[in-house]
Formats: sequence, C-alpha cells, structure tokens
Amino acid sequence: MKIRTLIVDDEPHAIEIIDKYLSNFGDVEVTGRCSDAMQAFKMLQQKHVDLMFLDIKMPGINGTDLLRSIKNPPKVIFTTAYSEYALEGFELNAVDYLLKPIPFERFLRAMDKVYQLNDSKSGVHLAHENLAVNTDAYLYIKVDRKTIKLNINDILWIESLRDYVKVVTDSEVYISKQKISFLEEMLPERRFVRIHRSFIVSLNKIGSFYSGAIEINGHQLPIGRNYKQDLQKKLRMENMHFN
Repeated sequence: MKIRTLIVDDEPHAIEIIDKYLSNFGDVEVTGRCSDAMQAFKMLQQKHVDLMFLDIKMPGINGTDLLRSIKNPPKVIFTTAYSEYALEGFELNAVDYLLKPIPFERFLRAMDKVYQLNDSKSGVHLAHENLAVNTDAYLYIKVDRKTIKLNINDILWIESLRDYVKVVTDSEVYISKQKISFLEEMLPERRFVRIHRSFIVSLNKIGSFYSGAIEINGHQLPIGRNYKQDLQKKLRMENMHFN
C-alpha cells in the first residue's frame, strides 16, 4: 500500500530536495506539493494524506497553526531551519523534526520512524546499511556567518562546549553554535558513537582504547560510565573488548 504524502514548503528548492529523497522509496506516492498553509488545508479536505512534510515559518499561517486546525491530521514530519520550534513540534505529536539543510541520513531516520508506526520497515534498514559505507555523505554546520559542508568521513570527533560544538577533522577544527544532541541525531549510528556526554567519535578513527578512554590521532578522550556498554556493543563486531 502506498504512503500518500503531501509536501508543504514556501521554498521550491526545499520541495525539490524532499521530492528527490522520497524518490528512493517505492511505496511512497507524493500526492501534492503546496507553497503555503492555506493550499495545504484545502488539499487535505480533498485528498486522503498519510504523511505530511510541513515547513513551520511560511507566509500567512505557519505550519504549527495549520496542524492545530486539522481535526484528524496525517502523520507529520516538520522541516525547518529553526531549531527553537522543536519543543512545540513534538508537543504536537510530530513523528520527527528535521533541521534544514536536511542530510539524507537524517531523512532516512525520520522515514524509519514512519515505517515503524505503520508496522512496515521494508527497505529502510537496507538504505541505512548502504549509507553506513557511503563516503559521500555530508553534514552541514554553521561556522560564524557561513555554512560549511563536511564529508562525515573526515570527522574524527565532536566535542560539546555547552551551547557550542567543536568538530575535529584531520586538517581543521570547526566551532559551531549548536547542541551536540542535534548532531548526534544527524550522524549515521553505525559510523559514530557517543562515548561521553561531551564526546561523539568516529568508530573507524579509534586507534586504541582501554577501560576509561579511547585514543584518536594521539588524543585521549574519556569514556563515560553510561556510554561504555553502547561503545562495547558497536566494537564487538571487530572482536574488541575492554579490560
């Protein structure tokens, strides 16, 4: 059965990106594309929609007000450039909340949630498997007034600095005003692991480790007690164990 989907965004480029991402799912049918909330409201009265990708800041009625006005809304994934609306989005029982620009890996994780709610996961985990070895996957971070495109394969580790993060690569260190939890959501789970409340590391960059720390490029990073079990689990496939 097709998942009938509506895309609502006032930016044509944003609609194009979601369209492109959805083309990877054979059981998804895009039944409409709307540039504002009123168009979407009318279309929802005329067509049955299972899933709606909904921007928040739009001219006239915003996305959250639109969702509140619908008696029996479809499943909703919010897509926005503004992280401050996240709490409100989840209070409205959104399936997920995606920050623009949306990495394909993060989009897959949102779709995985949709499939789980539909009790049908076919295809999504395979896509995760393929992405786990895709060296062309990128992460976008804001540094000062510009947005930097980083190949995730270049990332050694990410460190939390309260309201900022430090992203360390072989050649550069980037400081971005962002929460580490947001980056954790965007990164592929099979390639990165959180080892401490302040550190996320790339699994294939770990040079050595022992009970209390791991080492990457000569730098020791602490392993938090609450994160050790997950790290052990992810390294077990390499027959590695802690002392």
